[in-house]
Amino acid sequence: MGTLTTRREPHILVVDDDQEIQKLLKKFLLQHGFRITTVSDGNEMHRALRDWKIDLVILDIMLPGEDGFALCRDVRRTSKVPIVMLTAVGEDTDRILGLELGADDYLTKPFNPRELLARIRAVFRRFETGTAGPVDNEVAPTKRIIFGEWTLDIGSRELLDADRVAVHLSTGEFSLLLALVKNNKRALSREQLVDIVRGQSSLPFDRSIDIQISRLRRKIEKDAKNPKLIKTVRGIGYQFCADTQTL
Repeated sequence: MGTLTTRREPHILVVDDDQEIQKLLKKFLLQHGFRITTVSDGNEMHRALRDWKIDLVILDIMLPGEDGFALCRDVRRTSKVPIVMLTAVGEDTDRILGLELGADDYLTKPFNPRELLARIRAVFRRFETGTAGPVDNEVAPTKRIIFGEWTLDIGSRELLDADRVAVHLSTGEFSLLLALVKNNKRALSREQLVDIVRGQSSLPFDRSIDIQISRLRRKIEKDAKNPKLIKTVRGIGYQFCADTQTL
């Protein structure tokens, strides 16, 4: 008789000082197979991250004490745990700043819990598989992709420099770079990239792609203002232009 194995429920940390939102998310996400811990501020968040194996953080911007931006920055110094930020309605600058600080996705309040669930699942898919979408994103046969002085390690989801030192990439940045590299010399539209990185289809143009491209250029280009690896293709989108070697 075979041995039964059980899969650990993903553990989500909700950081929001609104007790009603805490109760709503805890009840809803528990029903969909997640383990939930709720906290109200940064001190409780840091304690939970120390005490538990957290798989994803839902982080509100407006918090007592340190706000969500500062907390996102703190987490990103030491952890790659996926972060979904909750932002105020219409605050486009909040969304962009959150992505610049390393958040993997965002949702504006008030929100439909089912949309949050879809975004959580999309983040987990990107984290587990590297990317999703209609263009070339199969990663099973390839373990590493080398371009210039860089090595993109798909197994460990790391970008290594010439000295084999890892350069931090958020989940979204890694997925975006992987999509560009695996479609080397092919111009991809912003819509295609949104589809890949967010794991969803039929999304409108999203400035977050431009923000993440800028962040990637600052990390991998010798001169981010005169990029040689990730070039802008006027009227289309972006194209990865370096020769690559797969191992």
